[in-house]
Amino acid sequence: MNENDQQAPWYRQAVAVIPRHAYLKSIGTTIFISIFFVAYSYLLKDPAYPPTVMPRTLLDHLIGFQPLALPIYISLWVYVSLPPALLATRRELHDYGMSIAGTCLAGLIIFYFWPTTVPAAHIDWAPYPDVDFLKSMDASGNACPSLHVATAVFSGIWLHYLVRRFGAPLWIIICNWAWCAGIAYSTLALRQHVVVDVLAGLVLGVLAAYLSLERSRSSDASFI
Repeated sequence: MNENDQQAPWYRQAVAVIPRHAYLKSIGTTIFISIFFVAYSYLLKDPAYPPTVMPRTLLDHLIGFQPLALPIYISLWVYVSLPPALLATRRELHDYGMSIAGTCLAGLIIFYFWPTTVPAAHIDWAPYPDVDFLKSMDASGNACPSLHVATAVFSGIWLHYLVRRFGAPLWIIICNWAWCAGIAYSTLALRQHVVVDVLAGLVLGVLAAYLSLERSRSSDASFI
């Protein structure tokens, strides 16, 4: 960003960045999500070993089933598209893409060699056709670590970094983390994951985001 961009209000800086490399961002994000779904679906059906059932904790029992959490759960695919949309250069897009790909690949490798599943929820899904459809599309396997949580946390940390770089107000930062927390909660409320899965996804997302941001800052410093 040039000096004039940095002096502009945060929202104008964001709007100015979004159209840059728009084709690369849109096509790259679409291809990445498509490839991920193919690999994820394959591992659901053909892991290397029988799946381990993850244990429930006290917190799992305290968090009730909530079908209204479905829109928040699905909103992950919008949420993970925001950080690349706010990147300005091809180098940033490349580095970010490699980092999120590495995060997902780490999860997929774990799913293949240590497949896991959540315990049976013992819920009649018939009154909840939308949730029942989710269950048919995304069976409760590939549980630990939760890549839903890992990618949300990875995106949340990057969004925090980017909106602060733009000079966004506190309420934007709070909204970002509320959205991220809502996605993590939705995985429990819909019985797609248990707390152990969420914690493992949190660790994976934080570690991957930290390493990628450190690499990004080092690259930026080398150009100063």
